[in-house]
Amino acid sequence: MEFKQICGACPPSDAPWRGRALSAALPADAAARLAAEQEVENLSGLSPSPEKDIFVVRENRTTCLMAEFAARFIVPYDVWASNYVDLITEQAEIPLPRGAEMRGKCGANESELEVSWLERAYTLRLLFLKEGHNTSRGPEAQWRLARTQFAYDTGERTYFKDAVSPGKHTASSHRLSAFVTPAGKSYECQAQQSITLLSSDHQKSVELLLSEVRVQPFDISADFVFSEEHKCPVDQREQLEETLPLILGLILGLVIVITLCVYHLHHKLTASQAQLPRDRSQYKHMG
Repeated sequence: MEFKQICGACPPSDAPWRGRALSAALPADAAARLAAEQEVENLSGLSPSPEKDIFVVRENRTTCLMAEFAARFIVPYDVWASNYVDLITEQAEIPLPRGAEMRGKCGANESELEVSWLERAYTLRLLFLKEGHNTSRGPEAQWRLARTQFAYDTGERTYFKDAVSPGKHTASSHRLSAFVTPAGKSYECQAQQSITLLSSDHQKSVELLLSEVRVQPFDISADFVFSEEHKCPVDQREQLEETLPLILGLILGLVIVITLCVYHLHHKLTASQAQLPRDRSQYKHMG
């Protein structure tokens, strides 16, 4: 499945795309209205974390896709060894910077987000799908991250030093099913996650590292507001590990209180009963 660039408000691209052709065929005022119907905004400057980006896609003045995350890529590439005969593999660590250009598309069952930086030397594309499935409770819908694609240029010298045979490459995921979330909810995961992408550069493996993730590509009910979060398993486990000592402490405290109450009640009942004299000489005065 190919990513389609259909954002009417997006900057021009090297390749033709359907949105541009449609705008060209419309009168100027109609094209302006079409462009105004879809907006893309990079709100990364609002994030308190310097590494996290915030992207928003709006159609008809309504938010239809929101994404917050910190991302970096570990990209292997070849350089000459000191003998200039052998090749060795280095690793470039490429962060997703603030202020990146973005494009987006919203649909009922398919949404896309594209982010590029350094004059499109690097481009990240995310494809989300919403699907229905049958469960024991009946039909239910969920969405997922179905495809990730990263295009990069080893001829760009900011992160690639002395690359052998520099050129453009594309790393893609295969049969990806990530961020699986019930329909109508947002996905949240503060823990770092890794997605492996297979590169066209001699089948090298590119690693995408994501953290501080909050994403919702469908069914946003309030403008600029995420719906109820669906936490990833790692966050759920960490939350349980944090709350488990507190729960155990409360249970232990409750057990101690119950024990003290039982002891106090037993002591009170015992004290109210008649006690036999310890001096056996007093037995003859009893009865």
